[in-house]
Amino acid sequence: MAYTNSWNLEIASPVAAPRLFRAAVMDWHTLAPKLASHVVASAHPVDGDGNVGSVRQFSFTSGMPFGFMKERLEFLDADKCECKSTLVEGGGVGVAIETATSHIKVEPAAGGGSVVKVDSTYKLLPGVDVKDEIVKAKESVTAIFKAAEAYLVANPDAYN
Repeated sequence: MAYTNSWNLEIASPVAAPRLFRAAVMDWHTLAPKLASHVVASAHPVDGDGNVGSVRQFSFTSGMPFGFMKERLEFLDADKCECKSTLVEGGGVGVAIETATSHIKVEPAAGGGSVVKVDSTYKLLPGVDVKDEIVKAKESVTAIFKAAEAYLVANPDAYN
């Protein structure tokens, strides 16, 4: 029997919420192949203009457990630095998971920085155990935001 589970993650950053949200979430398909080329071989929009309903694909290097993933933007409030996306293809869909969604919100923090809040919910296929995968997923999400953070700190005029 399939079951639904979730995990949460918070990441503190010295970068302002709007900049980090634009770089690490909305434009990650552009930055990922440059900043995380050891993981992301390529990335591009598949359908849409970046608004709700848009789909983008990330193709991964051979070191990843799957070759690609496509995600659809389900909700977006750019002013509040918040979005929700659903994994629609690849990334373990049909192999280990039936569905997966991520809700990301980047909130302002004291001192001009931000806190990234990620809530991921997934429905596993029968007989699948992903305990180790949750740790890897959290590490991957943290790496994405820390790579974007490092880029933004090194490039203070980017994404203003």
